[in-house]
Amino acid sequence: MRNAWLAARALLLWTASGIHFAVVSSFLILLRMFIDPRKNDWPQRVFFRNILRLAGVKFEVQRAPGFDAQRTSIFVSNHVNIFDPFVIYSAIPQFVRGFELESHFQIPIYGWMMGRFGNIAVPDAPGRKGLEVMIRRTRAALDSGVSLIAFPEGSRTRDGRVQPFKKGIFSLAQKFGVPIVPISIVGSYEFFQTGNWMLSPGTIKVYLHDTIDTSGIDRTDLDRLRERIRDIVRAPVEQSIENYKPRGA
Repeated sequence: MRNAWLAARALLLWTASGIHFAVVSSFLILLRMFIDPRKNDWPQRVFFRNILRLAGVKFEVQRAPGFDAQRTSIFVSNHVNIFDPFVIYSAIPQFVRGFELESHFQIPIYGWMMGRFGNIAVPDAPGRKGLEVMIRRTRAALDSGVSLIAFPEGSRTRDGRVQPFKKGIFSLAQKFGVPIVPISIVGSYEFFQTGNWMLSPGTIKVYLHDTIDTSGIDRTDLDRLRERIRDIVRAPVEQSIENYKPRGA
């Protein structure tokens, strides 16, 4: 009986958040055609936060003392599920855009939306031409004061733990001398797990860690930087996963 109730509740939450997404995202796209997104940031934040509310999420943000909200940065986060963009956008007090696989821009409707909102395409396969385009777009965004979001794991976690980080985003940060802000998303795996449609409403907590300067970092130190940031991101995530007990266990 309890399992039936949980399934019915999950279906209701998906329906409510899905309808809200379809209606409001269409409205925001229409606004995007006439208004600069930077002048239209607050409706997007309300929209993203409401998606979480309708999915049954309580939301908390903890900022470290060394987090500099004024600096254009690259935010580096663990990748949990499809709700990550809504979680991160609700947490970061800046105008931000994300990196997205180039193939995602070919998905009907979704890809067009990502392009309209200004996300940066990342080549699916290594290639000099595609890499040059991505670097040029990244530089243009950072030079214009737009902070960027990256998921260096490259894919969503399947066990809640933080997977190894890929090198690319750290090379870009070092190349442009832009600071990195590690982000830990905690509680999202317990809320929704990739590969399963069930939702378990609860609290998602986002940690915005200290802003890390990269201007003095040499390329030979990139591996050390990558591991340092992964350790920062994973610490609160691992603690939460260790205490996690699956429903029904």
